[in-house]
Amino acid sequence: MFLRNCWYVAAHDRGVGRALTPTTILDEHIVLFRTADGRPVALEDACPHRKLPLSKGRLHDAAVECGYHGLAFDGTGHCVAAPTQGNIPPSARVRSYPLVERYGMVWIWMGEPEMADPATIFSVPNDGDPAWGRTHGGVMELDCNYLYVTDNLLDPSHVAWVHVSSFAGAGTESQPLKIDVSDRGVVVSRWMMDRAPPPYYGPMLRFSGNCDRLQHYEVVFPSIGVNKSIFTPVGTGGSAEILDPRAFVNISYNFITPITAKRSRYFWYQHRNTDPLNEEITRRMDDGALAAFLEDRDILNAVQIGMDEARTPHLDLGLDAGALRFRRALQRLIEAEATARRDSGST
Repeated sequence: MFLRNCWYVAAHDRGVGRALTPTTILDEHIVLFRTADGRPVALEDACPHRKLPLSKGRLHDAAVECGYHGLAFDGTGHCVAAPTQGNIPPSARVRSYPLVERYGMVWIWMGEPEMADPATIFSVPNDGDPAWGRTHGGVMELDCNYLYVTDNLLDPSHVAWVHVSSFAGAGTESQPLKIDVSDRGVVVSRWMMDRAPPPYYGPMLRFSGNCDRLQHYEVVFPSIGVNKSIFTPVGTGGSAEILDPRAFVNISYNFITPITAKRSRYFWYQHRNTDPLNEEITRRMDDGALAAFLEDRDILNAVQIGMDEARTPHLDLGLDAGALRFRRALQRLIEAEATARRDSGST
């Protein structure tokens, strides 16, 4: 169901502070907090005594105290106090999860701790570039399996029907798609030439009239979506590497963290290659993205219900080819990971 030896976004960095914050990731209950010196910590949210959630306890400097009988655990998960008895039980410990702060988010490693390498966290090429503007982004929860979200993030066609007033535009419903599969993930893309820009993007372009437009829909294993939109004057499109100076590039980064088999958490923000300090454009992009993602949420929540309650078989369309190839490749990774875990004797 889930790939575990990889990094997921646990929270925005602004969402983790000096408070015990419960969350669920990959069906595992976790408590997030910061130590007195500001270091983020993630622990199993269950005291080993009677499994009371530690999030119902108290935070003291660098340790969290269980609210039942006062067992206290430091950021490594080791018990550092057992006030009801003279000795600390050797088995009194909870799981600690590796965390890294990057791009304004807290990333968590859900697999074997010794395999957690910060160098493998998803790379954002233009992070910190002063020429690029960044939106504030957001987070929402969806009542659906995370793979329905990745299906959506590999489907450029849906914008013509779901996002009629925002991301949609002439030609998005019928142009042929190119599919590329790699060890990184799957890309579904297409250039559409001499088309009117969508209402959402039109006011941000640095040229008038029609445009050549790239839709680049990518999902990186296990569940990170990269939606790149390029708008360039008619006759200058066709390559994402060689761009006209007037081209507008917007990259939407979408980080999907499975909560359970039927619930997902969706973090996002956008990068643009223009107007880095223009707060009006940032606000407009934030508002537009949120409105569109709320439209997606309504659809995907209903899809989960429809698939759960289906009385007849569902069918796949040609537009599902990229999503299906992604699902198959991800399943192979999950199965290989499970096999390696069994072979090593890990539980």
